[in-house]
Amino acid sequence: MNLLPSQQRGGPVVWSGIIAATCVLLFLLQQMLFLAIPFLLGIVLYYILQPPTQRLIRMGFSQNSATLMVGAVFLLLVTLAILTAVLWNSSAPSTSWQDLLGTYLKGGLDFVRHTLRTLEQQFPILQQVQLAETVDQRMAAFTSDFVQSHLTEILVSTAAWLPSLLLAPFLTFFFLRDGLRFKKFLARAVPNAFFERTLCLLHEVDQTAHRYFQGLIRLTLLDTAVLAFGLWVIGVSSPLVLGLIAAVLAWVPYVGSIVGCVLVVMVASTDAPSDPAVAYLAISVFIWVRLLDDFVFMPLTLGRSLHIHPLITVLMIFIGGSVAGVAGLMLVLPLLGVVMVIGETLGRLITDPRLRARHRNAMALRTRQASYDLAS
Repeated sequence: MNLLPSQQRGGPVVWSGIIAATCVLLFLLQQMLFLAIPFLLGIVLYYILQPPTQRLIRMGFSQNSATLMVGAVFLLLVTLAILTAVLWNSSAPSTSWQDLLGTYLKGGLDFVRHTLRTLEQQFPILQQVQLAETVDQRMAAFTSDFVQSHLTEILVSTAAWLPSLLLAPFLTFFFLRDGLRFKKFLARAVPNAFFERTLCLLHEVDQTAHRYFQGLIRLTLLDTAVLAFGLWVIGVSSPLVLGLIAAVLAWVPYVGSIVGCVLVVMVASTDAPSDPAVAYLAISVFIWVRLLDDFVFMPLTLGRSLHIHPLITVLMIFIGGSVAGVAGLMLVLPLLGVVMVIGETLGRLITDPRLRARHRNAMALRTRQASYDLAS
């Protein structure tokens, strides 16, 4: 049941406050990204593990027991998945992942060189400035000192992020175990006149986050299916795996899409080194899927799951990117959904004369009760 029907939605003043509050929160989260990313991952795990936890509680287990059982099973599954990947890698053919990566990288570089030579043939001015030779020298210099100049920096940055990422399962455990206690703690601080509306607010915030992550899963499945189908049609190997990797990378808009496109082009150019048309078709498929994702799939999944108009969804994606960069692109929609619920509920509480009258009457009764024995 939607607790905020359309006829009770806030006006332009409320929505101006919602958008302004979302932008401020995005700016603050950008300054605390080392906490925001683990917190977001913890929430994702929370909504994945919440259904089995609730089922165990309905079967008669206590909150602590259900949380411990679900957490233990989850850790066991993760451990088994890691062991399976290690064993599969050890039993795979002798080609190592370094050699495989080098093969795909060489295929991608050959495709870039062929594209530049084709452009020079079509546009003589590019041949005069020796575009292909210059870019080839830059790429050779980049790949030759990549390990010394870039790989070490990437590994150091990853090691710096690992401690904060380990907070995600820790946060998930306490979300599952103490989430209900925290809601009760917040509800006890609310005046009695606003208690019912506050319960509705807490419920709707929880449902908003739940709908967002459900929409994110639907969006990932749609992107995977459409991209895999397009890559399969043009003959690229492992289309389903590539589609899934690109769809997950698209959780980080723009940056993730660029990385996914580069990966697809590398595989396509390696599969057909003598036919660059396959790589060009792969780029076309990827661009069409990204356009569908930004302007059709995302408004219809994430926007609809949060009950946000598609126009506002698209505009807030661009605003989030300009305010907080990559972090803003990732966090703008869930933040907007939560702030929207809080803002619209507070707007109705402030403008409801019946609730304000009940609160004033309750305060007057408490004052008279406190000073009753002082009147004599």
